[in-house]
Amino acid sequence: MNKTDALIIGAGPTGLFTAHQLKLIGLDCEVVDNLDKIGGQCIELYPDKPIYDIPAVPECTGEELTNNLINQLKPFDIKFHLGERVEEVKKDKSNWLVKTSNGKSFLTPNVIIAGGVGSFEPRKFPPTECKKFENKSLFYSVKDKNIFKGKIVSIFGGGDSALDWAVELSKECKINLIHRRDEFRGAQATVDKMQELVKSGKINLFTKYQIANVHGDQRLESIDIKHENNEIKNLKSDYVLGFFGLIMQLGPIANWGLNLNKKTIEVDTEKFETNQKGIYAVGDICNYPGKLKLILSGFHEGALAARACFKLAKPNEKYRFEFTTTSSNLLKRLGKKE
Repeated sequence: MNKTDALIIGAGPTGLFTAHQLKLIGLDCEVVDNLDKIGGQCIELYPDKPIYDIPAVPECTGEELTNNLINQLKPFDIKFHLGERVEEVKKDKSNWLVKTSNGKSFLTPNVIIAGGVGSFEPRKFPPTECKKFENKSLFYSVKDKNIFKGKIVSIFGGGDSALDWAVELSKECKINLIHRRDEFRGAQATVDKMQELVKSGKINLFTKYQIANVHGDQRLESIDIKHENNEIKNLKSDYVLGFFGLIMQLGPIANWGLNLNKKTIEVDTEKFETNQKGIYAVGDICNYPGKLKLILSGFHEGALAARACFKLAKPNEKYRFEFTTTSSNLLKRLGKKE
C-alpha cells in the first residue's frame, strides 16, 4: 500500500506542474499514468510540433516542454508509476483508496485527475486499405519529423494539427493539404500562413476532397482523393498524415460518481474540486464556465488544486502563502541557497 498526501492521475504537462506545486508547499505526491512514458499528449501525439502559447517561451516542442518540466522536478523525489491504469477509486474513511490495473494500491486524502482527454485514440481513415500502411508510411501523429525530409507528404484535416504540420513540414517537404471543406478550424494566423504558402507554391491545397484509396506494395506510392462532386484525383505520396481529432474515452473515470459533462468533469474555480471532496480535475479533462483548453490554463488550475490539497493532507497545520524569492523554506525545497 502506497500512502501519499496526493495522487496525480496523468503525467502530462499539467500533471507534472501540479506535482511541482505540491512539492513546493511541502506535500508528498506520486504520479500514475496509463502511458509507458512521461509527457502525456505532448509526447504521444506531437513531440516535434511547435508550441507557441507557453508564457516567456517563444517556441518549444512538446518534447522540449516535457523535458523542461521534468528538469524542474529534479530537486524533488517524485515516484512515477507508468503503464498503470487507475481502475478503482473508492472512499476509505477520510481517504481515497485507489487501485490500478497492475494491482497497485494507494491511500491518499487527495486525488488530482490530470488525465488530459482521458484514454484516447485517433480517428482513422475509412478505407480498409489504409491499415496495412499504418505506422510505416501512414500516421496519425508525428513522432519524428525528420523521416519526412525531402519527401511528398499528403496531410488530411482542417484543424490546428493539420495546419501546423503543413506549415512546419513545408520547409523541407512537398506538401499536399487535403480538407473536406473550404473552411478551416485552425487559428487564423496559421490559416493565413498556410494560404501564403499555397500562393507561393510550397503547399498544394485540395478542398472538398476526402481520401478514397491508397496504392502501393511494401510502401505507399500514391493516394486517390475524391471531390464532393465524385471527381477522383491521384496524388503521388511518400507519406500520409491524418489529423481528424481524437476519440475520447473516459474509461473507469466514468464510474467514480463525478459530475460529467460531455466527457469532461465539472469543477469549481476556487479549488478545481469535483463534486467529490478531495477529488480534483485539472487540464483538458475539467470543465467550468470560461474554460480554455490551453496548457497555461492547466498550470493555473494545478497550482490552485495543489494548495487546496494542503488542508486535507495536513489538517492540523495552517497553509501560509509564500513567494519562492523570499521564503527560506521554499528555497530549501528547491535545493537553492538563500
